[in-house]
Amino acid sequence: MTALLTEEIRALVGREVSYTAPEELGRASIRYFALAVGDDNPLYTDETHARAHGYASVVAPPTLVCETNQYAGLPRDDDGYAGHTWRLDIPGTRLVRGGNHYTFHRPVLPTDVITVTWRIDDVTERTGARPLLIVTSTARYTDARGEPLATNTETLVYVALAEKT
Repeated sequence: MTALLTEEIRALVGREVSYTAPEELGRASIRYFALAVGDDNPLYTDETHARAHGYASVVAPPTLVCETNQYAGLPRDDDGYAGHTWRLDIPGTRLVRGGNHYTFHRPVLPTDVITVTWRIDDVTERTGARPLLIVTSTARYTDARGEPLATNTETLVYVALAEKT
C-alpha cells in the first residue's frame, strides 16, 4: 500500500486561514440556532432572564460560535456544506471525523463580531491492516478586540480503503 502521508500533505502543517464575520452575530442567529438544535434555555432568547443571571444580554448556545458556515462566505461543497473544511484530497481513503475538543472562554453575545483562525497543527500516519492519516487542526474564535471566545481542536481520520484482491 502507498504511504498516505506525502510531502505535500506534510507541508500543510502550520497552514492557517482566517474568516471574519461581516456583521455582529445578532439575536436572530442566536434564536434560530437554539430552535434548530432544540435548546429552549431562556438565556438564549429572554433578555430579562439573561440579565437576571448576570449577562449583559441574551447569549449564544456554546457551539454556535463554531459554526463557520454562518460567516465564512464559502461556496457549498459537494455535500452542501458552506463552512470551512480543509478539503484534503487523499486518494484511496474515506474521511471519518475523529472528534472535537471544545474550550469556551466566555459566552458569545449578539454584539460580537467573530473572527476564526483555523490552523493545521499536525499530520501523522499510522500503519497497520488499514493505514490511517490523522490530521489535527485548531480553530481559535475571537471577538473584535481579539479576546478569545472559544477553541475547537478537531481530529480528522482518513482511513485507507481495503484493497481489492
